[in-house]
Amino acid sequence: MLALTLVLYDQGDARAAGDQTPGGAGMTATETIKELRRYVAELHAELPRNELVVWTAGNVSARVPGEDLLVIKPSGVRYDEITPESMVVTDLEGKLVEGDHLPSSDTAAHAYVYKHMPLVGGVVHTHSTYATAWSACGEPIPCVLTMIADEFGGEIPVGPFALIGDDSIGRGIVQTLRGHRSSAVLMRSHGVFTIGPDAKSAVKSAVMCEDVARTVHIARQLGTPQPIPQPDIDRLYDRYQHVYGQEPQ
Repeated sequence: MLALTLVLYDQGDARAAGDQTPGGAGMTATETIKELRRYVAELHAELPRNELVVWTAGNVSARVPGEDLLVIKPSGVRYDEITPESMVVTDLEGKLVEGDHLPSSDTAAHAYVYKHMPLVGGVVHTHSTYATAWSACGEPIPCVLTMIADEFGGEIPVGPFALIGDDSIGRGIVQTLRGHRSSAVLMRSHGVFTIGPDAKSAVKSAVMCEDVARTVHIARQLGTPQPIPQPDIDRLYDRYQHVYGQEPQ
């Protein structure tokens, strides 16, 4: 398991997350990439299913274990047209290595994260409504719910505004999440980027980020949400990351 600790964030033991990336001993690089294309294609279905994206916006990527490569959605392809064969492979400079389509326009950001955060195995980007609204206000989502403490270990931070097209967004993601326990960042006036030890964990983080963004927004309509004291945040986070869930098989 890739345990994200120290200056990244602590995803705990296999009960909380665990590296679920396909591939492993006995598989060739070609076989691993084939499995990853299937895995990443299937995970993309979770984005519209959880109402995190519209039309062709958003993407999921996964690092190819043991290689300086990633698998990502092609640019401008609708979710109902995504297949394993349509997934593309790039290097960590964002250059196409394998595939019949151009890579996502966010590939440079994903590649920069993988290059500079070597324990990250999956990256997700969405424009989910409530979380993106927080990013438009340039305001972090405060830790006022136990779910936020559990999953993100504190507030969900805001990253800098950056234009798409080069690695500027990736730089902002790394700059913001290094030294932060959160696996999600609200890139100012853009949307949500999440990271994880594998792509499935990053998808989960994106789903949870939108859910808490909505709940805190509604709470503000009713009154003033009360922050959770830091010692309680620490205890909640530690329990969720290390105790919650089932023992690994």
